[in-house]
Amino acid sequence: MKGRNSHWIAHVVAIAALALMAGCDMVGVHHVTPKEYATQRRSDVLSTRKLSDGTLQTLNVVALNRDECAANFTRCTNTLLLSDGLDDERRLSALAELWLSYAIQRDSADGSQQVSDPAVDAYLQSARYAYAYLFYTPRNPGERAFETRQSQVLDFYNYATQQAVGSFFKLLPELGTDWNSRAIAGWNLLKPSTDVYLGSGDYIPKELIPAEGLRFSGLRNVYRRDGFGSEFVAIGSPPPDTDQPWREPNYVPLTAILEFPGDTLSDVLGTHDVRLFAKNPYVDSAITLDHQTIPLAANFTAPYGVWLARSGFATQSIRSLLGRGGITKPEVLLMQPYDPNRLTVIMLHGLASSPEAWINVVNEVMGDEQLRRTYQVWEVYYPTNQPVAVNRLQISKVIEETIHHFDPTGHAVASQHIVLIGHSMGGVIARLLVSSSGDKLWVAVPERNDLTPEKKQKVRQVLAPYLQFEPMPQVTRAVFLAAPHRGTPVAQWKLARWIGNLIRLPVTLLEQSKNLTDAMQGKAASGDTATRVPNSIDNLSDTDPFIKASSTLPISPTVHYHTIVGVYKLKGPLNDSDDGVVPYASAHLDGADSELAVPAWHNVQDTPQAIIELRRILRLHAAQLHCLQPPGKERVPCQDQPVTSP
Repeated sequence: MKGRNSHWIAHVVAIAALALMAGCDMVGVHHVTPKEYATQRRSDVLSTRKLSDGTLQTLNVVALNRDECAANFTRCTNTLLLSDGLDDERRLSALAELWLSYAIQRDSADGSQQVSDPAVDAYLQSARYAYAYLFYTPRNPGERAFETRQSQVLDFYNYATQQAVGSFFKLLPELGTDWNSRAIAGWNLLKPSTDVYLGSGDYIPKELIPAEGLRFSGLRNVYRRDGFGSEFVAIGSPPPDTDQPWREPNYVPLTAILEFPGDTLSDVLGTHDVRLFAKNPYVDSAITLDHQTIPLAANFTAPYGVWLARSGFATQSIRSLLGRGGITKPEVLLMQPYDPNRLTVIMLHGLASSPEAWINVVNEVMGDEQLRRTYQVWEVYYPTNQPVAVNRLQISKVIEETIHHFDPTGHAVASQHIVLIGHSMGGVIARLLVSSSGDKLWVAVPERNDLTPEKKQKVRQVLAPYLQFEPMPQVTRAVFLAAPHRGTPVAQWKLARWIGNLIRLPVTLLEQSKNLTDAMQGKAASGDTATRVPNSIDNLSDTDPFIKASSTLPISPTVHYHTIVGVYKLKGPLNDSDDGVVPYASAHLDGADSELAVPAWHNVQDTPQAIIELRRILRLHAAQLHCLQPPGKERVPCQDQPVTSP
């Protein structure tokens, strides 16, 4: 028996030896968790700093592995280029990732903020192989739309482009405009093509910030568009110190694309020419490459967020209110480069505030593709210490001057059917901009029976620009948010009066007050007898003669208007409510096209409910004008469509 067992064991050992000699592997199977599955499918050199599963499998096909490629990178990449048994898609996608991994290693090893030439070369190699994969393989990008590998390769291209463009940018100031090509890291950089305008005739940024790594506090959402290219914030020179009342944006989005010229795959892989395209995503939603229309990536929030973060508005607004520095006259701030074929939205902030009041409103409007393609946003930044009548006059002038500067004939879409949006005191001013005064505001001027007819006429001449006006003809829709049209008792509170007493009015306004006093008294006014000019807090009191008189002015019949009110801790009927600052009875307007009450404090404009309502109103306005731009389709200039009154 023992002999038989020994004989049987010998047979088993012999069979096992033959199996091993024949190379017969034992196949096992096991389950992975969803997290492990996702990691295997999506991890790559960008997400984990390790090569993706797709690239590792490609290396296996040509008898290579990760360690061999790390030890001899040149041999590894040449083997991939020359080996049979690989289709172009596998070959090129693996090379794009390998070169990107190599670039990141060279970049990190350098230790300085300046990208070294070997790293720049590697980034360009990666971008070129990714570019070739996307556009010079038998299948076009649309045929691979559902493949994870294409998404990875697109990320490789975009990141490599971001790093290379950052290096190119450092050269641009020394190159100027009179050049056609420049050698860099063994490549021939062709003169960039750009349509990114930074205001004041400037097309070359002074600073370029990759948008990919930016995160913002205070902004609820970041709005971007997936696509081809690397997203940047392009920052131009500070606006010139001039008397012009408008400021073009010098923080704008930029999408960078690197093109590698060639008619065939071998041409692209053989070239060392590279051209940079800098595209304005407000204008360009796609680019044509290799006879294919490719959607462009974009980040619309990043420039706005960087601008606000660097603005210093928070301290300026308080200093301006108190008359101790800050802004001294109104300005119109364009949130994007002027477009004559987009409708215009103009926003006015409230007391002791600034454009930061619209931080989420503007971001949500620009983030809505349909509204972004239809509208452009202007914000009026003005000193909130001045009387309402003075601000109304000055704001109307700067808006008119801005419109005339960009559209001298007044025929552009941007100059017609403007939407005016005002919050708090900005809402009061907005209402006056669309109202007709007639002679109703003269009751706010104290009656002086002892004045001669000549002196009365002189008084009227001084005050007429502030007290007699007509609606702005360009505005056909207005939205008032938490606006104290009839004033607020809060302005009479002890704290408000204390703050009001701290306010210093501009010297020019005090000089006008002296002229008025001279006209009324017929002699030089002393400090004791001069007429006191009410400031903004005075005007917002529900007992102020001006606010009481202005609340009765008729709004232009050509203007559609809407109200949004805040309701803070509602305990009874809506008519008895308030937003903590403004009573409902003061914010309500008869005849409004719509009214929305939002459970909110006075800063109702920042609530999601109010923003949704504003987006609804803007869509309604554009749709009635036949100007609403559908997303996902080629943008049609609004001027080529019928524009009719709502």
